Amino acid sequence: MANAVEGKSTPVWMLPPLILHPFSDATGPSRLVESSRASLMLQGLLPSGDLATTELERRLLDGRYCELRMLFYVGRDLIRWIEQCMEYADSQDDLRSRELKFQSFAVYLVEHTPAKVVSKLKSWGVADYKAIFMRALGLNCVFNEVPDRFQLSDEFVRHYYRYADHMYFCRQQATIFAGLEPHEFDFELFASGEYTRMLEKEWENE
Repeated sequence: MANAVEGKSTPVWMLPPLILHPFSDATGPSRLVESSRASLMLQGLLPSGDLATTELERRLLDGRYCELRMLFYVGRDLIRWIEQCMEYADSQDDLRSRELKFQSFAVYLVEHTPAKVVSKLKSWGVADYKAIFMRALGLNCVFNEVPDRFQLSDEFVRHYYRYADHMYFCRQQATIFAGLEPHEFDFELFASGEYTRMLEKEWENE
């Protein structure tokens, strides 16, 4: 339950937990590896052997589309979390008066991620979490559902990450919003399975 942590001169508002669900299918990792190798081959940094340029392009685009799909589903979890934060802020008189917006929580998540959350992400092998969060949110600014591969141009798929970055910044710049003071807020990060097990233990102890 989100609440303000007492016992400090400045209350620390405990926001809802961010819960991330699995977002990769069984073939995802292999396609990402093939895409990375294809990119290096197209740049002449690895020998391409008997593979034609068209085949290398196909592998590259398959991997990029796989990345796009995974980021979209991460973005769904981030959007859900931001909406929960906005609902929580609206339920608290002290926070409601600040008129916090979607963008307030988005920039807090991307730019002021709590140290313990960063540590947990790194333990999962996620180093460039800022880019992942930005691009995941950016893609969800445009798409309600993951588009079919061939609804998207090859150009967009090849450089989707650049477009996603701009989509994020466009939404952030769409309105004036109040920022969050990082020292006033905190939240926990869980994988969905981890969070489910934690709830089950709590229910068992009731």
